[in-house]
Amino acid sequence: MELTGNPPNAQYRRFESNREYETLIDRMIPLTQRIIRIFDKSLSRDYNGAARIELLRQFLLSARTNKLLIVVHESRQLQAEHPRLVDLARQFSHACTIRETLKAAKHVYDPFIVFDGSHYLHRFHHAHMRAAQGLHDAVATQQLIERFDEISECSGPPLAAHVTGL
Repeated sequence: MELTGNPPNAQYRRFESNREYETLIDRMIPLTQRIIRIFDKSLSRDYNGAARIELLRQFLLSARTNKLLIVVHESRQLQAEHPRLVDLARQFSHACTIRETLKAAKHVYDPFIVFDGSHYLHRFHHAHMRAAQGLHDAVATQQLIERFDEISECSGPPLAAHVTGL
């Protein structure tokens, strides 16, 4: 069923594989032209992998205006478990921010990633691997962007600005 406001090529599909979720992230990064918004309880190990970091680095290098915005519930172990990502955030401090949610947003339980303004990956709960992918779905993507903005507003200052505190 096509949602009002979506182009005819809008796609939505569900899946239940963590491997597929991580693979889709890596496939979507190079297709992104402007901004990646990531919200999660904590980041998977793949965010410290050389391949993912290189994809993110190339994304940030491809245009000075590109942005990588990350909000997590748990940042305490970020430096120890994701040193490559922390280094990337330092190197691209003008374009990459990592924030931790404050108490008011800790109840949000459904991680998602928004690629530009029309593609997304959305897990329905951080404890389960039921997820959906939306392509060319401007309507649902806009809803996730608005949620990301609300979550970001209920977050602390960017952690990359005071990385020694990580």
